[in-house]
Formats: sequence, C-alpha cells, structure tokens
Amino acid sequence: MRKQIVERLEAGRVRDGRFATAPGSGPSGLFFVQGPCGCQLKIIGFVRPGWEHVSVSTPRRSPNWDEMCLVKDLFWDQEECVIQLHPPRSQYVNNSRYCLHLWRPTRQVIPMPPAAFVGIVGLGPSDAAILFAQISAVS
Repeated sequence: MRKQIVERLEAGRVRDGRFATAPGSGPSGLFFVQGPCGCQLKIIGFVRPGWEHVSVSTPRRSPNWDEMCLVKDLFWDQEECVIQLHPPRSQYVNNSRYCLHLWRPTRQVIPMPPAAFVGIVGLGPSDAAILFAQISAVS
C-alpha cells in the first residue's frame, strides 16, 4: 500500500522548470495530485531543521478534510500524528487565500488529547448521527 502512495506522489512531482525536483527526492518538491473530490491539489513539501511541512492549495477554495487526509497519507504513515496550526494572529503569514498547511516536528512527539475527549470511541458516524438525533429530540 505505501508503495502505491509513493508512486502516486511521484507521478505528480514537477520535474521541469523553475520548481523542478528530481524523481526520488523524497517529500521535498512541488506536486500536482488529483484530489478525492475532483479538484487538483497543489502540494509543496519541505523538510527543514526540526520540521516536516506541506502546504496544500486548490484554485478556488481551501482544501477540505478528505483532501487534507489524502495529503497526510501521501507524506506520512497512517499512525504518525501531524498538525494544522492556528498561530497567534500577530504571526499569521498568508501568501495564498486557499492554502492550508500540515506540520510534523521531527525532534519531539506531538501531545494529543485522549480520544474520549474528541468523541465516543468506537461509535461510527452513522450510529453517532442516530444518537445525536435522539438527543436533539429530547430537548
């Protein structure tokens, strides 16, 4: 499975022009990949001291959850944790209206809240929808 993912990313690597990188250059480079929702994703990957980073953009809107999940899986293993940051407003850098970023620090583990803080562990979306509909009917 991982080999197919790497091949998909490599197939989208820009190999000519100003932003070209050589095949097999790992996660660094400019890539164009067809997203799961029919939109082409422009992805820029960088490895910097202490950080791995990708930016993801589309021509007309910000990337959605499914698109960001695809990109996460293209660049990192399924069990690795990566983050989207919401920095203090005074530190915003906005070079593109429709761009989101994923980050992974390489020198520390990202702290995560317990899964139970996020939702009901083991409950899928369909069952959750039924449960929440029942709760809404009570109020």
